[in-house]
Amino acid sequence: MKSSDDSAVGAMSIGALAARFGLATHVLRHWESKGLLHPGRDAGGRRRYGADDLTRVAIILLSKEAGLGLDTIRSLSATVDRATRHKVLRAEAEELRSRIAAAQVSLELIEGGLNCAHEDVTQCPNYQRLIAERVGSQVPAHGRARDGNPPVSRDD
Repeated sequence: MKSSDDSAVGAMSIGALAARFGLATHVLRHWESKGLLHPGRDAGGRRRYGADDLTRVAIILLSKEAGLGLDTIRSLSATVDRATRHKVLRAEAEELRSRIAAAQVSLELIEGGLNCAHEDVTQCPNYQRLIAERVGSQVPAHGRARDGNPPVSRDD
């Protein structure tokens, strides 16, 4: 029997594991260098991946799809302390909420442009409202003081 026959030893080669998840082998090596994977080695020093490694790769992929970085994934996998895990996840959740809010604003602007019947998008009431909101928070609107009140006239 060939030494590369994974079923005989109950473990998979790096190529087999990578293929199973549609990954390049260098990705698995990188995850190993980051401390996320700890494959066994055969007598020839080749990496051998078992069922636990399959689970870890699936967890890494799901975590990455959730927007977590490799350092965060490593932190989460290294802790069994619920409070520590919650602290890390709360920070990630807050960051995600911020990204979602920014994406919602972007989508509103884009959809406003798509739904605008004006030839010139700058004449669109939705566009003008968004611009006024942005300008209003940084620069006084035309004819208004920073506090939103009409300017004080001076008869000097």
